Amino acid sequence: MVGTLAACGSSSDDAGDSGAGGSKTVTLVSHDSWAASKDVVAAFEKESGYKVRVLEDGDAGQAVNKAILTKDNPQGDVFFGVDNTLLSRALDNGLFQPYEAKGSDQVRPEYRTDQDKHRVTPVDTGDICVNYDKAYFDQHGLTPPKSFDDLVKPEYKDLLVTENAGSSSPGLGFLLGTAAQYGDGGTSRSSEAESGGGWQGYWKKLKANGVKVVDSWEQAYNEEFSGSAGGKKAKGDRPLVVSYASSPPVEVVYADPQPDTAPTGVADGTCFRQVEYAGLLGNAKNPEGGKALLDFLLSKSFQEDMPLNMFVYPVREGAQVPEVFPKFGPQAKDPQTLDPAKIADNRDQWVKSWTSLVLK
Repeated sequence: MVGTLAACGSSSDDAGDSGAGGSKTVTLVSHDSWAASKDVVAAFEKESGYKVRVLEDGDAGQAVNKAILTKDNPQGDVFFGVDNTLLSRALDNGLFQPYEAKGSDQVRPEYRTDQDKHRVTPVDTGDICVNYDKAYFDQHGLTPPKSFDDLVKPEYKDLLVTENAGSSSPGLGFLLGTAAQYGDGGTSRSSEAESGGGWQGYWKKLKANGVKVVDSWEQAYNEEFSGSAGGKKAKGDRPLVVSYASSPPVEVVYADPQPDTAPTGVADGTCFRQVEYAGLLGNAKNPEGGKALLDFLLSKSFQEDMPLNMFVYPVREGAQVPEVFPKFGPQAKDPQTLDPAKIADNRDQWVKSWTSLVLK
């Protein structure tokens, strides 16, 4: 989907000034979850002189793959939405050119990466976690799961839906969370459930316990999950879903009237920390506009605008988050993480093994 965030964008003007170095339009390529307040974007456009054009290109995994395939003749100037699970794929394929965005020194140290080359700019962070439908568990007298170990227990059989790790960013993040928890075929870090073969053994148990796999987060959360507003309309029957720690605030903010408590909760022991980045595409037609846009993504105005638009946390020091976040969607206290080099070395083989194990 292509959309213009400018209130006064003119396609005829854009077409006439697209020569080298002269374009007044800067194009952002992103996944489908991009969102920003019109007034915040309009302020950037007024200050910079550039009109912002947004090209949304599917789930994060799909968008990254398409950006790599079109890197010689990119669809835009800046790509937003590559996260730490897929970052090495983008960097190894030469997707980005170096640029150190203004405000990079304000990014929290734990979210900085590629510091020697500055090919990507951290923009936001969030935790991929299992969400649960509070009403379902209340009605069935069940305690919601708290950990990866819990998910393979008989009382949670046929309750979980997750996304395809080969095509979906949260699906891949959930797989990496289990790899961080149980290891790659070695000894398990869990004292409660020896997997008998690292994350692969764990997923055998999860498959035997009736996990359902769908292609995308949109399908999992808004169609299959019984706890979301969309899932209720679609008559979803899975009360457990792989989503985000910040998903419960969504259910509060968009409800009318807004409830005092979120209808969904988070299994805090199933979380994997995700960081999203943006970068200047290698063959961008408007690199100067792209640089200005990257500066904007780290500005305090944009960082504080993000939470209630994309339901993620800012990476900039001192950026404030709305009260609904710590109240209904606090960041995980001890999320799983993996070193980017370990992800790079193992991701493709792990996804291949996961596909054979879970989907066949």
